[in-house]
Amino acid sequence: MFRFLKLKKKKTTDELELIRFIIKNFGYRPKNIDFFVKATTHKSIITTVSELSNERLEFLGDTVLDLIIADFLYERFPAEDEGVLTKYKSKIVSRVTLSDIANQMEIRSVLRYNNNRSINLSTIEGNALEALIGAIYLDGGFETTKKSIHHYIFNKFINLNKLLDEDVDFKSKLFIWCQKRHLELNFEVIQEENNGGNWHYCVLANVNERHYGQGIGSSKKKAEQAASKETLELLGVL
Repeated sequence: MFRFLKLKKKKTTDELELIRFIIKNFGYRPKNIDFFVKATTHKSIITTVSELSNERLEFLGDTVLDLIIADFLYERFPAEDEGVLTKYKSKIVSRVTLSDIANQMEIRSVLRYNNNRSINLSTIEGNALEALIGAIYLDGGFETTKKSIHHYIFNKFINLNKLLDEDVDFKSKLFIWCQKRHLELNFEVIQEENNGGNWHYCVLANVNERHYGQGIGSSKKKAEQAASKETLELLGVL
């Protein structure tokens, strides 16, 4: 009795290139390449009514990414309220951040779009990133997608501490902390230089006349922020 074996369809050159791209940037080897081809197909290249672009996968990836980031922030910042966590999440999943990650990955190298049309490439790159996240979710499941975001996206393409620090007012946080404990807070400029028009400040934060954090910056405000952050860390608040 003969058995007819189902032969695997040979991958095209473009599909092999896409697989290498996914492995390199997401640490994931696709099982069903069709999900990923769809994820990198922009509507500008669609020619038939039956063919779908990556917009549905973009919707899915956006939702999955939101959940993964929300879960990460919930565990990372147990003392912060929902307002702060929402602010952090918005920063990480913003159009600017996603487009920047996509640009670093060079998603355009595997993106299928009509380059004869006037298109904002940075926008469709960011959308394609979300679509690829949706594709990984369909192909490998939630835990696999979560692992990819944590181990690859965070480690290779985002300076998470810097990104979140940009939205934190450490000076106000330190001031409130001191005020609640009836402690005196002041900042002392211990160095001030102007090198060819570029200012350089070094500031020391003093709590109840005791030296704590030291900060450096191109303005007093930035130096005070850095000194406040270091003080909060020394006090065990951060």
